[in-house]
Amino acid sequence: MRVLHCTDTWPPQVNGVTVVTTLMVDGLLERNVDVAIVTPRYPAHTRDVVGMVRPDIAHLELPSMQLPVYNDVRVCAPLAGRVERFVRDFRPDLVHVDTEFIVGRLGARAARRLGIPVVSSFHTNFADYTAAYGAPWLRGAVTRDILQFHRRARHIFTPSSVTKNWLNAHGLQHVEVFGRAVDTSVFSPARRTGEWRTRLGADRAVTILHVGRLAAEKNLDLLLDGFALARQRLGARVQLVIAGDGPVAAQLRARAPEGTTFIGFIDRDHSLPGLYASCDAFLNTSTTETLGLVILEAMASGLPVAAVVEGGIADHLRHDDNGLAIETNAASIAAAVVRLAEEPALRERLGAAGRRWAEHLSWDRELDRLVERYATVIAEARSGP
Repeated sequence: MRVLHCTDTWPPQVNGVTVVTTLMVDGLLERNVDVAIVTPRYPAHTRDVVGMVRPDIAHLELPSMQLPVYNDVRVCAPLAGRVERFVRDFRPDLVHVDTEFIVGRLGARAARRLGIPVVSSFHTNFADYTAAYGAPWLRGAVTRDILQFHRRARHIFTPSSVTKNWLNAHGLQHVEVFGRAVDTSVFSPARRTGEWRTRLGADRAVTILHVGRLAAEKNLDLLLDGFALARQRLGARVQLVIAGDGPVAAQLRARAPEGTTFIGFIDRDHSLPGLYASCDAFLNTSTTETLGLVILEAMASGLPVAAVVEGGIADHLRHDDNGLAIETNAASIAAAVVRLAEEPALRERLGAAGRRWAEHLSWDRELDRLVERYATVIAEARSGP
């Protein structure tokens, strides 16, 4: 089997799409699938990042530039002819488009012209982002564009039952939940280190962690407001640690309450597992997560999680069982933080339950299922339109 992945985001960018896509590529190679990829080309000084360049697979990198309003995002040159030649040379049995932007569209276009079946991934509902970026009037147009793009795929992979139901409700039926998994050997309570505890001052205060891109759609102003209320009650007994970077980092730093520490970008492979396991609880206020990968990583690390139960998070968090459900207001967030800070037995119970939940979410099973689905789609394409 030969599979081509086309994605508009790839390491060194760090987000849920790059994590899942690189895991898929690695897993396919381990299962003796021949894989090629089309990605943006990133600046030369980032090319030593692990996972950036794969010498063991065919890799087409398209020239790209920074998106002016979001410098972490690259916009590729629409070189349709170059992509089609690459597809012709690789001769895939199937093309998997991982994103809906230029690279994904070029890959899908080339596949259709060459009679190759296409499957797609619906990772992010960008229609939900329109209000966060001050353009709610674009929601309808963005929704229509997303649906038209995925309607042309033979099969759609999406990370939660919520997004599957949304696609089904809009008339897309060949949809499968895929990617709800976490590596519990990498993200584990065993990764707890005294070094991180000392660096964070975690032995002096209950340490609440947030991990993710610092972007408008993540609802981080609300997170800071809720923590500020909790800090008024608890004082120095609680602290907030925020890991990650993004376009609103400076604004968040400027308005963060006392007791908040920003530690910036953290290497996912070498440092992030230890950071998770060395904190005391995890807090997330995003309402636009289609999966909420950080929630699964926190659970696997044994952290009690407090989060807004919307989107993909609803598939995993059970209130007062393996986490705390919070509402989208500062008072609810503060109440959860206070409970977690003042009740060590609650932290232990929720953390243990979250770990048990994560242990059932195996990447090996997901990847085995992916290869089986690819084989089915290829066989159906060969047997008829």
